[in-house]
Amino acid sequence: MVNFTLGTVDIVIMILYTVAMIVYGLYKGKRESSEDYFLAGRNMMWPVVGISLFAANISSTTLVGLAGDAYSTGISVFNYEWFAVVILIFFSIFFLPFYLSSKVYTMPEFLERRFDVRSRYYFSFTTIIGNVLIETAAPLYIGAVIFEQVFPGVSSWIIILLLAVAAAAYTIPGGLSSVVHTEVIQAILLIIGSIILTFYTLDAVGGWDNVLAAMTKKHEAGILPNAPDDMLSLIRPMNDTAVPWTGLITGVPILGFYFWANNQFMVQRTLSAKNLNHGRWGSLFAGFLKLPVLFIMVLPGAMALAMPEEIFPHLDNPDLVYPALVFNLLPTVLKGLVLAGLLAAMSSSISATLNSASTLITMDFISKIKPDMTSKQLVRAGQLATVVLVVLAALWAPRIKEFDSLFKYLQQVLAYIAPPVVAAFFLGLFWKRANGHGAFYGFVVSALLAILYITNSDAIAQSFQGIIPGWVLVDDQGVHSIHFLHQAFILFLIALMVIIGISLATAPPDQEKIQNFVYTRKVFDEDTASLKGLVWYKNYRILGMILLIITAILVFAWI
Repeated sequence: MVNFTLGTVDIVIMILYTVAMIVYGLYKGKRESSEDYFLAGRNMMWPVVGISLFAANISSTTLVGLAGDAYSTGISVFNYEWFAVVILIFFSIFFLPFYLSSKVYTMPEFLERRFDVRSRYYFSFTTIIGNVLIETAAPLYIGAVIFEQVFPGVSSWIIILLLAVAAAAYTIPGGLSSVVHTEVIQAILLIIGSIILTFYTLDAVGGWDNVLAAMTKKHEAGILPNAPDDMLSLIRPMNDTAVPWTGLITGVPILGFYFWANNQFMVQRTLSAKNLNHGRWGSLFAGFLKLPVLFIMVLPGAMALAMPEEIFPHLDNPDLVYPALVFNLLPTVLKGLVLAGLLAAMSSSISATLNSASTLITMDFISKIKPDMTSKQLVRAGQLATVVLVVLAALWAPRIKEFDSLFKYLQQVLAYIAPPVVAAFFLGLFWKRANGHGAFYGFVVSALLAILYITNSDAIAQSFQGIIPGWVLVDDQGVHSIHFLHQAFILFLIALMVIIGISLATAPPDQEKIQNFVYTRKVFDEDTASLKGLVWYKNYRILGMILLIITAILVFAWI
C-alpha cells in the first residue's frame, strides 16, 4: 500500500513556497490600466513568453494526467505533446501575426472583427465554460485527490477552497503580469522536480533494461494487459482506447489547434509579447520545451508498471500514480520540493485560467454592456469576475472523479468544444468568402450535435458502426461509443460544411473590412522580405525547421 505521509520539513517547504509565490506575484503585478492588467503591458520578452506557455500547459492536470495515462495505456499519450510542436510552428507563421497586428485583447474579439458579434459572444461564452470545467476545476480536483491521501481527516471541500484561495491571492490583484512572472519560477521548479523523480524511478527499477524485462514478465503472467512493444509505442491500432492512429491524424490536430492557437488562456501569453518576433520565438521555445516531457513526465508513469509490487503496488486510480511515485521514492526535503513543484503546476493553471476567463468576461461582455467604464473600473470588474469563477470551479471540481481518468476527462470536454472553433478560425483566416452567418450557424449546429451525441451516444455509435466499424468501441458492459478523437473530427467536418454552405448561400463579407484578417500571398511575401539579412538564430522559419527535424527524430525513435 502506498504511504502518503509528509514530514514536517516537507510541509514547511511547501508552505514557504506558497507564501513566496503569492508575495512575488503581488510584487510583479501590473494593474495601472486594463492593458497592464490583462496583457501585462504587451511587453514580455520571448523567454518569458515561452516558459509561461509551457508552464500554463504543463499544469498539475497534465503532469498527473500524463503519468496516469502512461501507467494505464502506455506512452501514446505523448502524441499530444509532440504534436504541439507542429501546431506552434504553424501558429507562429500564420495565426500570430494577425493576432498581434489587430491589437485585440481576446480571441472572441478577433472573431468579431473577422465575422460578427454573434460569433464573439458564442465563442467567449463557451471558452469561459471550458476554462472553468477544464483548466480551473481540474487542478483543484487533483489537489483534493492528492492531499486527501495526506490529510485523510480533512474534507476535500476545505482542500479545494485553500488551493483556490492560494492561486487567486495574486491573480486577482496583479493580473497577467503576476501570472506570467510566477509561472517562470514555477516552470523551472517543475522541470527540476520532474527530472529528479525520473532518475529515482529509473533507479528503483534497476535501469531501462529491467523495465522491458519486468513488463514482459508481467504481460506473460497476465498482470499487464498490453505487451511492452505496445505500451512503449506512440502508434497504436485503430481500436485503441487511448490514442488510435486514426485519431492521431484526425482528432489530435483539432484539439491541439484549439488549445494552442485559439484558446484564450494560452494565446493571451503571446498577445503580451513586446513584438511579433518575441511572440514567435517564445512560441517556438515553448514547443522545444515540450519534447523532454516524454522522458521526465510520461516515461516515469510507464516505468511504474515495471516495479515490483512491494515497491509500488498496483493502483486502480491512475490519477494517483504521479503522487504515489513522489511519496514512495523520494526522500524528505526532495519530496517537499517536488510537491512544491506540483503545487506550482496547480497554481499556474488556475491563475492562468482565472486571468484569461476574467479577461473574456470583462472585455467581451461587461465592456459591451457598459462601454463608458474607465480602465480602472474594467480592472475591478475583472477582479470580481475572477472571484465568481473560483467559486464555480470549486463547486464543479469534485464531480470530475465520476470520469474514467483525469486526462480522458480533459480531452473529452475539448472534443465537444474545439471542432467548430477551429473550423471557423481556419476558414476565416484562409478563405475570404467565409462570412458571419456561416461561422455563427457552424457554432450552433455543432453545439446541437454535441448535445445530441452526449444524450444518445450508444444509439448513435451503433448506427455509425456500419460506416467505419473500427471507429466504434464496445466496453465490457456492451455500451457502444465513438472515440473522442474521432468525435472531434466528425464535428469538425460538419462545422466546415455548414460554414462553407451557408457562406456560399448568403452575401459575401465586406472585403475591405476583412482584408487585414485573411492570409494572402502578399502577407507571405512581406514576411519573407522582413527576414532578409537576419542571422539564422533570429529567423523563426529556420528555427521552426530545426525544431521540426528534432521532433521527427524523437517520434520515429518511439514508433
